[in-house]
Amino acid sequence: MSAKNIQPIAQFENLRVEFETRDGTVVGVEDVSFHINPGETVCVVGETGSGKSVSSLSMMRLVEFGGGSIAGGKLIFDRAKGGPINVANADQSLMRSIRGNEIGMIFQEPMTALNPVFTVGRQLSEGLRVHKGMNNAEARAAALELLEKVRIPEAEKRLDQYPHELSGGMRQRVVIAMALACEPRLLIADEPTTALDVTIQAEILALIDRLKRETGTAVLFITHDMAVVAQVADRVVVMFRGNKVEEGPVEEIFHNPKHDYTKALLAAVPKLGEMTGTIYPHPMRLLSDGDAKPVPIKGSEEVLLDVRNLVTRFPLKGGLMRRIKANVHAVEDVSFTLKRGRTLSLVGESGCGKSTVGRSLLRLVDPESGSVNINGIDVLAMEKTELHEARRHMQMVFQDPFASLDPHMRLIDQVAEPMQNYKTHSGDELNRRVEMLFDRVKLPRSFLRRYPHELSGGQRQRVAIARALALNPELIIADEAVSALDVSVQAEVLNLMLELQVELGLSFLFISHDMAVVERVSHDVGVMYLGRLVEIGPRHKVFENPQHEYTRALMSAVPIADPKKRKGEAQLNFKAINSPIRPLEYVAEPSVYSEVSEGHFVLQTDSGY
Repeated sequence: MSAKNIQPIAQFENLRVEFETRDGTVVGVEDVSFHINPGETVCVVGETGSGKSVSSLSMMRLVEFGGGSIAGGKLIFDRAKGGPINVANADQSLMRSIRGNEIGMIFQEPMTALNPVFTVGRQLSEGLRVHKGMNNAEARAAALELLEKVRIPEAEKRLDQYPHELSGGMRQRVVIAMALACEPRLLIADEPTTALDVTIQAEILALIDRLKRETGTAVLFITHDMAVVAQVADRVVVMFRGNKVEEGPVEEIFHNPKHDYTKALLAAVPKLGEMTGTIYPHPMRLLSDGDAKPVPIKGSEEVLLDVRNLVTRFPLKGGLMRRIKANVHAVEDVSFTLKRGRTLSLVGESGCGKSTVGRSLLRLVDPESGSVNINGIDVLAMEKTELHEARRHMQMVFQDPFASLDPHMRLIDQVAEPMQNYKTHSGDELNRRVEMLFDRVKLPRSFLRRYPHELSGGQRQRVAIARALALNPELIIADEAVSALDVSVQAEVLNLMLELQVELGLSFLFISHDMAVVERVSHDVGVMYLGRLVEIGPRHKVFENPQHEYTRALMSAVPIADPKKRKGEAQLNFKAINSPIRPLEYVAEPSVYSEVSEGHFVLQTDSGY
């Protein structure tokens, strides 16, 4: 069958979307046209605010619930029964039967897509009961199968848990399972692998690809990760400020980009292996930098943070009396040091304990044992007033910016709040400092009076970074701080973090699943699995000579920003994730390491991998 005879599943024709704001009408999408054929993956890429998410929300007619309106153009969707309809003027009762059933959507922020008061099992089975007419038992069995499909460990237990009991990556996998539940004709994936580590990301991409091939589902894939685009796309649509600037087959876009913006986008992608042969991190050279040579960041040898034998466990309660039945061994005997002006990155799969390490250091969760010394003072032994003062020197940038910002406060007040709490600035001086922080994170000052919901995901994350910088901290714990950013903004923010590191002598504990980003920014790297550090050492040694089996598996899963180097499902040879849940009588063995070379340590005790 020729391409001309194929009826596209979705067509965007001259789409225009407008938003009414306090400052007047804002055009979210100006004039965008493209189509998606059955069994085809079209990736829409572009900067934060380019209109890529707005386009997808328009096809679902969800854009109206966010204050937008479809001001022009057609949105043609080819239904399984009834043929093509123009979604742009369909009534909402018809859209309710299409949404979740014929068009599935994976949202960017899993916590806002899940209902906090219902169990995972109830939320997963709801769509199956409504659209497929299943009874409770059938829907539960199908929900369990879906959780196993997206590789969630101990799937049966997860059905009865609530979203807040799962890690960010686990929540995203639940959202993906929900979107796949009714085997939709069109799957809209809005940054679906943002919160996932590389191994799960590789498998989810393979899963979506297999679903597409088996069922003929059309996939609209929105992402800022060019390596993911290279892995999954058939065609690529590049958007910039509400307009399509380039469209073409994936090989053409990567190897022969025509538009200047596409070239800049590809130049900003950190590629795994780029730092081979270098010892110190240095900022990326962007097209806007001209011929300026990046300067390596050496840091100092003075120890700022010393963590010894850190153990953090969470009790699991059950039964009528809600007694403690078992413990989640989230962090088990973790030790490391972080030197002033340097970056230590923690990498590993979701649920491995890396975020819990960051939270334990700030006492946002209370560790069971161990010591955390910052400037020689033990944080775990501090009283509340001492801890309040110590936190001035330690700040955290969280994974989900929407959850960490107050929806009822203007951004100017949110960034000013830490300085008001600690009485460091006031009056005009305070306003000037907030403006300077907005300049620093490349946000326009017109955003100062906006609220979080008026910003895109990437813009919100930059507000969170500005707020973390407000008190001039010595240590910033960045928990997936750039995972929600598109590549060009990510590169700028990473460069900004490295510049601030030089200027202010900042130390970063950088928690991430993006191995290419970790390679770019790190002095040292710790690889975590099941709550333990399985390998730690200088970045160049760990990346160029990985010793632990798990580290090697992580490295092999990293997608490469080149469509000629796609990884097939056969190359993704991962074992099932073991559970960190242990019975109460379980006694954890101590972590024993052998030194491979100077500063490069590998775990000797059996981690179960």
